[in-house]
Amino acid sequence: MPQLSLDPARTAVLSMDLQTAIVSIYTKDRPDLVERAAGVLKEARGAGMTVIHVRVGFRPKLPEVSSRNTLFAAIKNSPQHQAIFAGPAGDIHAALTPQEDDIVVVKHRVSAFAGTDLEMILRAKDIDTLVLFGIATSGVVLSTLLEACDADYRLIVIEDCCADLDAGLHSCLIEKLFPRRALVASSGEFVEALKRIEPAPAE
Repeated sequence: MPQLSLDPARTAVLSMDLQTAIVSIYTKDRPDLVERAAGVLKEARGAGMTVIHVRVGFRPKLPEVSSRNTLFAAIKNSPQHQAIFAGPAGDIHAALTPQEDDIVVVKHRVSAFAGTDLEMILRAKDIDTLVLFGIATSGVVLSTLLEACDADYRLIVIEDCCADLDAGLHSCLIEKLFPRRALVASSGEFVEALKRIEPAPAE
């Protein structure tokens, strides 16, 4: 990972859509993804960064979903698909359980920003740098990255903590599109970068 000046107080790590059922569907070929993600979150907390978990969730009968939204209307019309986001299946994966100071944002669309208070939280905490990872690469990661880029955030994508059912599309995004808008790094490279951060002087 190239040398990167990180200010932990102004950096937020977004762990996105890593819910129990989603993880079980998407990580069959990447069984170590959750372990790597847990390591990133632990080190980020230790460095003093804000940790934000983003999850998909709906009210009963999904009043948030419009019939004009092709993707989410399919969920609204399928009790089987709704079950993915309800109860224990919709909880954040046990290995990534939010800690006391973590923040949880519930969304009803693909992007972590659409219809949520994420932007308000980031603004209130004076965050200017986002570290992104989650499932799916072509879903929440892509949508959130594009919106965050247009909002002038500095961006880092942890590539080996992302997954997609379309391996070719995942590779194309990680190798070609994301590097145009963000720094793409492995979890190991990011953790090593955290170790290079000098601790803030004691007050």
